[in-house]
Amino acid sequence: MRDSEPRFVSVGKNGGLRKVACKIEQPSQSPRANLIWLGGFRSDMQGTKVNFLADWAEKQNFGLACFDYSGFGSSEGNFLEATISDWLEDALAVFEIAASKRSILVGSSMGAWIALLLVRHLQSIQSDRLQSIGGLVLIAPAWDMTKALMEDRFDDQIRDQLKKEGVFYRPSAYDDGPYPITSKLIEDGRQHLLADEKLDAFPPVRILHGMQDVDVPWQHSMKLVELIGSETVTLTLVKDANHRLSRDQDLKQLCTEIELIAGS
Repeated sequence: MRDSEPRFVSVGKNGGLRKVACKIEQPSQSPRANLIWLGGFRSDMQGTKVNFLADWAEKQNFGLACFDYSGFGSSEGNFLEATISDWLEDALAVFEIAASKRSILVGSSMGAWIALLLVRHLQSIQSDRLQSIGGLVLIAPAWDMTKALMEDRFDDQIRDQLKKEGVFYRPSAYDDGPYPITSKLIEDGRQHLLADEKLDAFPPVRILHGMQDVDVPWQHSMKLVELIGSETVTLTLVKDANHRLSRDQDLKQLCTEIELIAGS
């Protein structure tokens, strides 16, 4: 996001302290709301969507915070050891310093799952900070990713490799080479699954999903709509868009979704 230097937030307990890189931008005037960006799996703060949002947020008088997950980008940690628990912990730490009286969580792919888990965690501890979340904007939400989009799709060969070696390298259409999926990631993900519960009393949620998405099928978002108990849940399907949702028209639609949350 931009060229500013990141600040570092200390995250972790019991000797596992690590520094997570984040950036927090504030407009010159009091912001309409603070956007908290939660990126996707193996996405850092220099992605197309977050850079676009940084420019747009400044013009529209929004604050914006983003961060690199532990083990990736400018943050400390070993990606092969990182888990959903770690990345949720990262998100909670950044939320604590970036949230304002009105904040909007904007989660992309895996980041959408993290955003949902963040809200669920604040509900579980009955945190007063929950009241500061004005809504969620979710882009191709890969909720329950480690099971529904990974483990359930693995064939016997991949399962055997994970059991013997603890890691499987999955081909990627977005990186230069394959990326690692660890057994640790899969096992930890099981304690964060949402599929078997009702997500009650949620802030307003707006979901944007491309119908040409082969990584996270748009039907996955339909299931999420059924789970969320909020009175305001909207799903916008973009017929010709893929998982990235990074075209000019997709980015403009993302901003529209944010404006609708901000105005609610």
